[in-house]
Amino acid sequence: MILEMKVPSPGESITEVEIAEWLVQDGDYVEKDQAIAEVDSDKATLELPAEASGTITLKAEEGDAVEVGAVVCLIDTGAEKPEGGAAAPAKEAEEKTEKAPAPEAKTPEVKTEKTYATGTASPAAKKVLAEKGIVASTVTGTGKDGRITKEDALNAVPSMGSPSGGNRGTSRSKMSMLRRKVAERLVEAKNTTAMLTTFNEVDMTPIFDLRKEYKEDFKAKHGVSLGFMSFFTLAVVRALKLFPAVNSMIDGKEMISYDFCDISIAVSGPKGLMVPVIRNAENLSFRGVESEVKRLAIRARDGQITVDEMTGGTFTISNGGVFGSMLSTPIINPPQSGILGMHNIVERPVAIDGKVEIRPIMYVALSYDHRIIDGRESVGFLVAVKEALENPVELLMNNDIKRALEM
Repeated sequence: MILEMKVPSPGESITEVEIAEWLVQDGDYVEKDQAIAEVDSDKATLELPAEASGTITLKAEEGDAVEVGAVVCLIDTGAEKPEGGAAAPAKEAEEKTEKAPAPEAKTPEVKTEKTYATGTASPAAKKVLAEKGIVASTVTGTGKDGRITKEDALNAVPSMGSPSGGNRGTSRSKMSMLRRKVAERLVEAKNTTAMLTTFNEVDMTPIFDLRKEYKEDFKAKHGVSLGFMSFFTLAVVRALKLFPAVNSMIDGKEMISYDFCDISIAVSGPKGLMVPVIRNAENLSFRGVESEVKRLAIRARDGQITVDEMTGGTFTISNGGVFGSMLSTPIINPPQSGILGMHNIVERPVAIDGKVEIRPIMYVALSYDHRIIDGRESVGFLVAVKEALENPVELLMNNDIKRALEM
């Protein structure tokens, strides 16, 4: 019996996928539920499992864009499994024949030598070439015995080549569907929103002190580290409650505001930027946020993140600091209206009670859609985030550290 395997729908509104990589070869015997291909949608990379056991015949090439519901391979369920689970002997022999390189006919090298007059270029030509930054050996002379004349030098065009003879090769590769979609969304955000960015700085000393005192006990009890993301996520949740316009988005001529906080976190995965969502972050504790961040980051890293886990965020946090970024203007993740950019932490001199002290400082940036968020809301939101991070015990822990950390 021949089973036609069709592309399943990876999520709502997705109409086509791209065959990123076949994990099996044409003619291989596959087991039911074995991963046979990786497919890229515009939101995630997913594995395609075999629907039955049998010999597979591929009907699409790597890089092909195929519609949801299209046949991508056939499985002969009546085929017997080869002994030892290896491919059929005929298949192996065929592969060896295909892989065996054909003998190449050697053609004798024909060496041609250019004949140049003594000095190669005339003095006038040398001067012109020097002014243009052109190496004489790259110019073909029309004078006697190949001598470069002044006219040759005047007509010479600077080459894009390297005078040092360095490599100037290029390569071309197709962008994955996920990367292309990210590019489209970023351009869309720049072209369709009135995006502005406001900045502030945060003294991270209080968070450093808390982590230094409690991080070991926190990890021993909960199995996750007490990182910065839980502080920032809870600070954002508090600020969104104070400034609900930032937790809103435009839908046509209407503004939709949310009474919940689904926080998207931008993470770098093997296939590019991914933005999984922490659902109802307003209901999570420090442990809950850190556990969810770890879970989503692992799934993104391993390519197991699903479309549903990356859909429906109301606000985004992006941490460029892990790559060493000092300051940036993050781009809004549409249709959201705001994104908070975190950056690296650097010891800087700051004025504290009239004295200069060295403190760990992080610059933070809020990019927002000025169509629905005014300056008062944007600046107030970022100041509220700053206040919570610089006074976490009172504003994020209700003056009860051990209870907040569930110690």
